[in-house]
Amino acid sequence: MNAPGTSRRGGTTPPRARRPAAADTRAALADAAALRFGRHGYKGASVRDIARDAGVDAALVYRHFGSKEALFAAVSTSTALFEPLRGLPLEDVAEWVRDIVANAPGGDEEVPHPVLSVLRSSDREEAVGRLREEITEVFTESFARRLDGPDAALRAELLSAWLLGATLMRMALRTPALGSAPPGALLRYLRAGIDPLLNPPDGYDRSGSR
Repeated sequence: MNAPGTSRRGGTTPPRARRPAAADTRAALADAAALRFGRHGYKGASVRDIARDAGVDAALVYRHFGSKEALFAAVSTSTALFEPLRGLPLEDVAEWVRDIVANAPGGDEEVPHPVLSVLRSSDREEAVGRLREEITEVFTESFARRLDGPDAALRAELLSAWLLGATLMRMALRTPALGSAPPGALLRYLRAGIDPLLNPPDGYDRSGSR
């Protein structure tokens, strides 16, 4: 056998360029698409521009995702954002929400917010259904199982409303008070609303009344 880098005639052969792994290419395309869709919406972001941002040929978008619509769906899901809720201690949830709201990206570098993705989708009904399924799986089913007491599914969905609403106002509407709130004040008010959802006060029955 020849040693690496040598030919049968004894000469050296140039090393082959290492091709990026398929997973790396897919991740690069997803990152580029998230920024493009966030800045320009579905119609304003072209496959060619996304591929150029990722440093690959446009054909790889179709190889890895099948279509522009499928790529949009892949980067517009919310489950990655919500994933920590599956194991996060309940006493840390309010602070986790505070961190997400306080650090929500803005300006040209924002990624598509789940609600904005629905509004910008070329198929609104399908996008609404997809987001509803994600919220149902993460909050109504998975997170609700971690909550003691009555109305666990309702309380879990109300937590999702806090998270989606606050981040939407900061990322899209950019309201001044929420955008400039000190972290301590933000956490204090978030706890006031979120803690009762995680641990309802004694005396609440299933109807929500005392």
